[in-house]
Amino acid sequence: MFPYVALSKDEVWQPGPYKGVELMVLHRNESTGGAVVLRKFEPRHTIPAHAHPNANEWAYVLAGEWDESGVTYTTGALFFAPKGVRHGPHVARTEVISLTIFDGPLTVV
Repeated sequence: MFPYVALSKDEVWQPGPYKGVELMVLHRNESTGGAVVLRKFEPRHTIPAHAHPNANEWAYVLAGEWDESGVTYTTGALFFAPKGVRHGPHVARTEVISLTIFDGPLTVV
């Protein structure tokens, strides 16, 4: 028996920190501020370069393709951005859905 189960059918998409991005929060850790989210980028949309000063970020691409710094991330890719390191811009070639984990508060600068 798992102590926590989240079903995406029971959650809703919410506006993300940028236009063209939506988040579905599957879990929040109240003590660390960390979160597990489904993240959706609109096709042909660019998310500007940014950093997460208080959290490491892991994103596993479930569907779609995005370009960043000459690299195309496709379905099955795992992306890691260390706390405080600028990454991006993310340029969505298609609609992109990723399972994204932040181990601290989801702040963006």
